[in-house]
Amino acid sequence: MNVLYFNGPVQNGAFSIAERPGKAAGIRAAEALNFLLGARPVPHLWNTVTLAGDLRHRDAHDRVTVGRQEREELAIAASYAPGPAPAGGVLTDTTPLVAALALEMIERRLAESALTVVPTAVHLCARCGHMSGAVAHACRSCGHQGSRPATRRLLVWDRPPGAPVLVRDDFHAHQARPPGHLLTIAQNVPERLILSRTRAHGISLAPLGLDGLVLDPRAGVHIAVLAAAARHGAGQPVMTLTENAAANVAAYGAPFRWHDETRLRYALHGRIPYDDTAALRRLCEVHRVSPLLRELFLAWFLPVCSLHLRAGITEAQLPALLKFWRRAHLARTDLPGSDVLTELRRRVAVGDMRWVMEVRTLSRAIPEDPITQGSAKEPEGAS
Repeated sequence: MNVLYFNGPVQNGAFSIAERPGKAAGIRAAEALNFLLGARPVPHLWNTVTLAGDLRHRDAHDRVTVGRQEREELAIAASYAPGPAPAGGVLTDTTPLVAALALEMIERRLAESALTVVPTAVHLCARCGHMSGAVAHACRSCGHQGSRPATRRLLVWDRPPGAPVLVRDDFHAHQARPPGHLLTIAQNVPERLILSRTRAHGISLAPLGLDGLVLDPRAGVHIAVLAAAARHGAGQPVMTLTENAAANVAAYGAPFRWHDETRLRYALHGRIPYDDTAALRRLCEVHRVSPLLRELFLAWFLPVCSLHLRAGITEAQLPALLKFWRRAHLARTDLPGSDVLTELRRRVAVGDMRWVMEVRTLSRAIPEDPITQGSAKEPEGAS
């Protein structure tokens, strides 16, 4: 089926995954599913085209000696400390591989008139010139309250009248029944979407004659997945992301969810209540869970479980899930045959995640060692 899972690019910032494990939920889920498929580790994807990143670099005391790209790379590396670097490496939404694919896709869509470069009415900050878009508001770059109207040549997508920006087929197989309100939210966007932004860092649109503008990062994160898929020969890449993230990026990704024969689809996962790590540790202590079993529960089972419980895992559900997890782990002493593994791989490939609530099947899926961010190993027989 040529399916591979990739995390929805994580927005880079000043945090470590050890401190904020929720940031890695999509990474961990994708890593676990690919391992079950027998695939080699894929890169972890990161979103570095952010205004917050521009501001951090602008205000940094070492901005003269440390370039913006280097700063992003250092921040990503720090996010994995003190653990190992990802076995499949990392890929950001500004690497040359992604930038080259982005320009190729844009130029093709311009030739097909699916995208256009047209004079567009926008608002610019009266002090620094940062573009706020079609609506005037306080500048998010310098904080100035005043803006001025202007007309700029911009890259835009004019949605065909009545055409949806998100449909059920945009979700992976068994996840093809997304929340109805998500489809509605995605639909409530302007008929004209501006795909070029004023950022100090990003995929430059200068080759299109749009000096000083970069591709909107909500489009770029989709292209990053397609670029990673092309590198790994995956014709059916699946992006793991939360419902909130999908609502934020889906409309801007609508013109960029396919390239040649490759079609990107979404796999929704719910939020995991990692915030109170002390409570999670106490819960494991009460149930006499070993450190290894606790790590597998937190870093492997909860992420894959979140793909089944897409509305989110609540704190109230954790005790029952932990008891279920212990039952499944104990059942590993009586491992089922290869036919179960074959069926499990088929279900993983089509996005059927109901197996995580089946003790017998789950017991066959549990890895020997924790498969967490940065520590994925190549499974036997991977190709």
